[in-house]
Amino acid sequence: MQDTTPDPTRTGLPLSENGKGKGPTRPHLSFKRLWPIPVIIALLFTGAVIGMYFQPPGLKAFFHFTGLKPGAGTSRPIAVPLTRSEARGEGEVIASSVTALGRLIPEGETIALAMPNGAGDARIARLFVDEGDSVAAGDVIAELDSLPQLEAALASTQANVQTREAALAQTRINVAASLAETRAARDRAAAAADLAQRELARVQDLAQRGVMPQSRLDSAEAHAIETARELDRLTATLSRWQGGEAQGDITLAERQLDQARAELERARRDMARGRVIAPQAGAILDLHARAGERPDQRGVATLGSITHMQAELEVYQDDIARVHVGQRVRLTAPALDTPLEGEVVRIGLEVERQSVLSSDPVAHTDARIIRVLVSLDPASSQRARALSGLEVVASLGANLGGAASDGQ
Repeated sequence: MQDTTPDPTRTGLPLSENGKGKGPTRPHLSFKRLWPIPVIIALLFTGAVIGMYFQPPGLKAFFHFTGLKPGAGTSRPIAVPLTRSEARGEGEVIASSVTALGRLIPEGETIALAMPNGAGDARIARLFVDEGDSVAAGDVIAELDSLPQLEAALASTQANVQTREAALAQTRINVAASLAETRAARDRAAAAADLAQRELARVQDLAQRGVMPQSRLDSAEAHAIETARELDRLTATLSRWQGGEAQGDITLAERQLDQARAELERARRDMARGRVIAPQAGAILDLHARAGERPDQRGVATLGSITHMQAELEVYQDDIARVHVGQRVRLTAPALDTPLEGEVVRIGLEVERQSVLSSDPVAHTDARIIRVLVSLDPASSQRARALSGLEVVASLGANLGGAASDGQ
């Protein structure tokens, strides 16, 4: 038989030995096991600060696609690369260049050759230029299909002027002939009237003596009155043909000729409605319509002087204080093998809305800018003459002076 007497040397309870007790007590956590936690937190914080400051490619890509900006919730962003001049010490300033977007333009801007005033719905009949052609002031760029009608009207007015000129010459001849004829007739009437007056005086004298019947006296008086009236009529007619160039028929013919000449001048001016004329010398930069087409609001072509090229920059209003006339400028673009060089010649006086936009999808599209005009150096201008309208990125800064001279 098994002995069930308890062993006094055992310390545990019987239930614990059978597995029905409270079990072993939980050991206390020691500090040696918790020390990695604050170390890991410190490392994560340090890595975050370093990443925000240096901004590795992965973090930059994250900010690029999300549109977020480090420290944007504060009044002064932190951990952002310097883009402006930062004060150092009491008066020392670190100079930084100004970056702006712009476009290449010919000197004096470009001109849109519009349809002539009064052209209506006319279409292009003939085009005399092509892109890249050089033209002089007054050259015909295109003829419109309304030109034949205008030419017919011009020919009609020219013929009318010739007709009026012939009529004036004929009137002068007729007036001169009528004047001579009337003067001769008046002279004959004056002689007849004088003779009739003498005959009347003789008959009256004989009638007073009683040797001339009354009927003969009445006949002499009537003849004298008739010849006097004929003289008055011819004298009045003679005054009608006198006066030289101021004579009425000649004056009327001259006024009709003036009217015909005015119509001719108007027809010549109307001829301008059938042609597109270059207002100044330059080069055809672009054609907007071809023969048979009716140009739209862009006009027929774009004309510009490409002998000297310029660049129009849009500088942010916050950066304009660091831009001055004479400042060197470097222009870059994917289409340029080497940068273009120039200098600032004019700074605008008006704050405008930005029109040249960056390809960056998160770029600010409602920025306020001031236009700055840059004159390209001769060598750069020669390279840029075929690139009117090219969008460029400009760097303006004092440190470009030496580089600009090297680029020459």
